[in-house]
Amino acid sequence: MSDPAQEIQESLEVLNRVPRLKGPLGRLADVLDKTLLSLAVMALLGLSLTVLLQVASRLFLPFTLAWTEELTRYLFIYMVSLGAGVVLHRHRNVNVELFHGALGFRGRAAYLMLISILTAGFTLIVLPEAWKYAQIGAFQTSPTLRIPMIYIFLSSVVLFASLFFYSVICTLEGFIALVRGEPLDHEAC
Repeated sequence: MSDPAQEIQESLEVLNRVPRLKGPLGRLADVLDKTLLSLAVMALLGLSLTVLLQVASRLFLPFTLAWTEELTRYLFIYMVSLGAGVVLHRHRNVNVELFHGALGFRGRAAYLMLISILTAGFTLIVLPEAWKYAQIGAFQTSPTLRIPMIYIFLSSVVLFASLFFYSVICTLEGFIALVRGEPLDHEAC
C-alpha cells in the first residue's frame, strides 16, 4: 500500500519523472546546482543576520545602521539570482498545472522541451542587455556601502546565464526522454 502523501507529491511533480541528464554534462549541472544553492543559502543567512542586526540596532542603539537596508537588498537580489536556475532545473518554479498530469511520458518530455526552448530563447535575447546593464555600474558605487555597482548589476547576468544553462540542460533531458521513451522502474530518476 502506497503513502497518500507520496502519491500527492508525485502527482504534483510530473515533470520530475523525466530522467536527469547523465554523463559529464549531468555531473556539471549537479555540481553547479550544489554550488549555486550553497551560495544562495549563504546569501539568505547573510540577509537574515543583517535584518536581525538592523532590528537590534533600532531597538537597542541610539542610532540606526544605515548600511543594513542596502546590504539586505543586495543579498536578496543575489539569493534570487543564484537560485533561479536551480529552481528551473528542479522544476520547482511556480506554474499552472492544468494538463501536466494528463500528458503521457513523451508528452511531458515534449512539454519540458518546449518550455526550455522558450526559456533559452528569452534568455539569449535578454543576456546581452543584462551585460550592458551591468557595465553601467562600472562607474558607480552604492550609497552607503561604497561597493562598485557593477557587482550588484552582475546579478542579472548571473540570473540569465544560469537560466540559459539550465534551460539547455532541460531541453537535452526532454529530448533524450522523448527519443528513449519511458524508463524502466529501476532506471527512474
